[in-house]
This record gives sequence, C-alpha cells and structure tokens, in this order.
Amino acid sequence: MLGFGPKLNTVFKSRWKAVGWAMGVLLTAYCTVPMADQARRHEEHKVAAEAARHKSPWAKD
Repeated sequence: MLGFGPKLNTVFKSRWKAVGWAMGVLLTAYCTVPMADQARRHEEHKVAAEAARHKSPWAKD
C-alpha cells in the first residue's frame, strides 16, 4: 500500500467522512477526464497539424 491519505477504516466510521471521501473521488475524476468536445477538437487539431507537416511543396494539387 502506498500510504497516502486516510485509512479506509477511519474514513467509513462516520457517514459524513464517507461522503467527503466520495466527493473527493468524484471531483478528482471530474477534473482529470477531458470533456468530449475538448478531446474531439484536440484530435482534429492533431490531424490538421499532421497533414500540414507532411505536405510536400513539390506535390501537384
């Protein structure tokens, strides 16, 4: 076990501590997972940058 944070035995002794712990888990997930729009825009930007980088100046249009 890594040893950071409270032990689960002490967290779930109180209902309010359990609610606080669960809210911390949910907040962490909310802050770390990107929104679908951001992920799609990031992919579109990556594809456009890749296409622009590999465009040959000698290629016929």
